[in-house]
Amino acid sequence: MKRTFNRRTFLQGTTAAALATGVRFPIKSARAAAEFRLRWGFNLAESHPITTRAREAAERVLTETKGRVEINVFPNNQLGGDTDMLSQLRAGGLDLFLNSGINVLSTIVPSASIYGLGFIFPDYDAVWKAMDGELGDALRLAIGKANLVPMGKMWDNGFRNITTSAKQINTPADLRGVKIRVPVGALWTSMFQAFGAAPTAINYSELYSALQTKIVDGQENSLANIFTANLFEVQKYCSLTGHMWDAFFCVANKRNWEAIPEDLRKIIATAINDAAMAERKDMATLATSLRGDLSKKGLIFNEPDVAAFREALRTAGFYKEWRAKYGEELWTTLERTTGKLT
Repeated sequence: MKRTFNRRTFLQGTTAAALATGVRFPIKSARAAAEFRLRWGFNLAESHPITTRAREAAERVLTETKGRVEINVFPNNQLGGDTDMLSQLRAGGLDLFLNSGINVLSTIVPSASIYGLGFIFPDYDAVWKAMDGELGDALRLAIGKANLVPMGKMWDNGFRNITTSAKQINTPADLRGVKIRVPVGALWTSMFQAFGAAPTAINYSELYSALQTKIVDGQENSLANIFTANLFEVQKYCSLTGHMWDAFFCVANKRNWEAIPEDLRKIIATAINDAAMAERKDMATLATSLRGDLSKKGLIFNEPDVAAFREALRTAGFYKEWRAKYGEELWTTLERTTGKLT
């Protein structure tokens, strides 16, 4: 099944958004006959492109396996926050999990976060050269050693930008003392500490309320996430820093995965990887349109000089610190794409 995902469908929500939570499949007879029923969880909203494409993949799997495999899609933290879902995945209660290598996945696979280093990718050409190539292969190998099975293609979560409720961020100095929410992952905390900010690790499921109650003053996310999570309601300014690129690995519980016959695993993996490629195109389209839509919602944008931010990280020893943590072999692999960072 192929679906054209455009700005109009994004803003209006998807057909799937109207479905009730829980098991969602139109072919009831095939569902009843399923031999393998998989649970697939992640934190993004119903209207996010990732949710749309995940549902398409599930429908395709149900059709191509002739009803033998049913994938139940649980977006929007229906199964708990990221930390909870990772625990469920490792215990086998969750079969598939979409999560950033920089986020909670990095708590068990530290090297998976390397692609999220600040200001290393100028554009998507550089991103996919690295992540569909040598660097991505190295990270998938590391994830495999943690008794998880990564799919071959990553799902784009966009370049991240900073939003605040009180002031614009134009220079690194503007971040000093700012209480900013960051996901659960050491890399985010380290980077914003290098800028002199006060980062606080909070799961995505709790982000809106943390901003609303002023536990934090700001946060950082892709424009798609800012829109679908309605963060413009509790934030006033958006600085287009593009400071990190983020994406999700789709990982499976190894024991559960290997219990599925090889021919069915191939169908599942192909459907998931094809959906990821389609989602990348969705995000690329939305990256150019959402600024206007968010401006209409009242968000005020500015475009800072990102070179000053990268230099501030270098001066603070950020890249040197993380080079030592990741090790020379992986760092050399990274720099073959990005060029010298230290």
